[in-house]
Amino acid sequence: MALTLLDLEIQQALPASSWTHITQSTINKFADATGDHQWIHIDAERCQKESPFKQTIAHGFLSASLMPKAFEEVIQPHNEIASVLNYGINSLRFLEPVRVDDKVRYAFKVAKIEQKPLGKLFTFDCAVEIGGREKPALIGQFLMLAVIRSVR
Repeated sequence: MALTLLDLEIQQALPASSWTHITQSTINKFADATGDHQWIHIDAERCQKESPFKQTIAHGFLSASLMPKAFEEVIQPHNEIASVLNYGINSLRFLEPVRVDDKVRYAFKVAKIEQKPLGKLFTFDCAVEIGGREKPALIGQFLMLAVIRSVR
């Protein structure tokens, strides 16, 4: 059964998202979009010589920025919801670098649901898993506001 936000309960784990391949092209586009061209992200030759990882790594915020895409994979639309808005992040910790050509996926668990004037505010505990590694790339609490359609 496909889950919608209105089906969720506190402490419920959502299905994991599909794996996303983090390519150098993706990293470069993020660098261009944010203006963060630090060599550890974009200079493979220098990384081979100077980086402890020996290859480029993705920006931490690239992993965080892919969260809404992953969320849309695991939550289906609901007729009563007019829109879902990114409401912020309570906490965010980068634990392990995502290296070029890694695959990542997102795991979500409902931490809290609050009624707000516009709808329901959902707080999700989130982890970005890296294929083949124990430690997640990041953990955090992401907030999403489900704006409920008004009944006329």
